[in-house]
Amino acid sequence: MARKLTKAQKKIAYDAKLCKLLDNYTQILVVAADNVGSNQLQNIRHGLRGDSVILMGKNTMMKRSIKIHAQNTGDTTILNLIPLLVGNVGLIFTKGDVKEVKEVVSKYKVAAPARVGLVAPIDVIVPPGNTGLDPSQTSFFQVLNIPTKINKGTVEIVTPVELIMKGDKVGSSEAALLSKLAIRPFSYGLAVVSVYDNGSVFSPEVLDLTEDDLVVKFAEGVCMVSSLSLAISYPSIAAAPHMFVNSYKNILAVAVATEYSFPEADKVKEYLKDPSKFAVAVVAAPATKSGAAPAAASKVEEKKEEADESDDDMGFSLFD
Repeated sequence: MARKLTKAQKKIAYDAKLCKLLDNYTQILVVAADNVGSNQLQNIRHGLRGDSVILMGKNTMMKRSIKIHAQNTGDTTILNLIPLLVGNVGLIFTKGDVKEVKEVVSKYKVAAPARVGLVAPIDVIVPPGNTGLDPSQTSFFQVLNIPTKINKGTVEIVTPVELIMKGDKVGSSEAALLSKLAIRPFSYGLAVVSVYDNGSVFSPEVLDLTEDDLVVKFAEGVCMVSSLSLAISYPSIAAAPHMFVNSYKNILAVAVATEYSFPEADKVKEYLKDPSKFAVAVVAAPATKSGAAPAAASKVEEKKEEADESDDDMGFSLFD
């Protein structure tokens, strides 16, 4: 028969296991484990079997082991994990893709009833319809101000009712009613709250970012850098094109207001002297691009020549 380990021996074994995981893994997911049962946790372990390991334990033990590991190895970046160990949390060590691990964990959620005293993670809305309860059960609905009617000998809810709001504690009446209606409104599982990767800590929302999101955020950053550079007249790569354009505008304004000129300014001065040239240039540009205007003009010329030739063949003109 195996000898039962003492409390001190269990602490030593746990410390050795955690330190070994810290040596072998550089990616760690901190997960909240509120209302997660042992059977559900076992299913999650089975789903992650391969490149990932789940380690649960008391926060004080995990913090102690992390501090000892940092002292022994000199790796102080691992200390960034300590502020994350708050509440009922565990650690998932992985060598795979962090986003895929997060998606696997989110699949293992179990529906749960609304127990008295629990804080509702979501709004609970009771849908309208026949409840299957006999008329003697209407007292539950009256206490909660739920409009009902008797239909074919059973209680029927008339309109949808917001029974519990997110963040509220579940009362005894709400829990009893949901139990009678066989409604299990909540679902619980391991929820990723933070991600540790080679000393860096970030929110799990970062894992859901797509390439398009990154492009948009990069463009926003470039705009901010460009705006700041222009505001303080500090040259940067982002602001350089705008600075060149603004400088050109300033030189052009000086040329227009004085006798100084250069080739680009000559065209602008011509347009200012005769604005009709500018109008012609604007109208002609789209027509030239499409090729429709030249083609139409050539057809008109061809028709005119044909008419002239036909008149000559007849030996007289239209006005003879």
